[in-house]
Amino acid sequence: MVKYATAIRVGSASTEAILRRFTRAASHPTYLAMLELGRAQCTIFVARYLRLREVQREVEDALNVIESWNRVNAVIAYGNGGDIPSNHRDEQELVVLCLRILQAALVFVNTLMLQDVLAGHEWEGVFNDADRRELTPLFWLHILPWGEIRLDMNQCLRIAGQDTGPGVAEDRR
Repeated sequence: MVKYATAIRVGSASTEAILRRFTRAASHPTYLAMLELGRAQCTIFVARYLRLREVQREVEDALNVIESWNRVNAVIAYGNGGDIPSNHRDEQELVVLCLRILQAALVFVNTLMLQDVLAGHEWEGVFNDADRRELTPLFWLHILPWGEIRLDMNQCLRIAGQDTGPGVAEDRR
């Protein structure tokens, strides 16, 4: 079991490959030991979750972020209610890759906007380290949920700390 755990940790074997090896013989002693270890880890986590209010809050916060991100996926992939419209694997992969590009673009633009807002001197000393950890670029209230996009190609998103002289806007287009 230690050999397999080490292989997973150093990256010489994937978890899926190791588990696939044992699914042929589900009664293999190493496989059974890994199952028991997983159950013990799950039990330890549940006990910590029930005992510690901080763990409960952390899990709740993470679930809220994930649920919000799932809602944004339904908004930015608005066709067919966010469903993948095809049974063809190539088309499904294309839809998922396009969704990932949209997600990355949204996070990038949100990050730039957060940096721009927080670059102001009025925010100095307002946030402590815990507040900064709570900041996330996973917000989407500025997205119109019906596919309407207003894009002004004559302006670019201003990045704080950069010169906004006459030649800069043309270079970034």
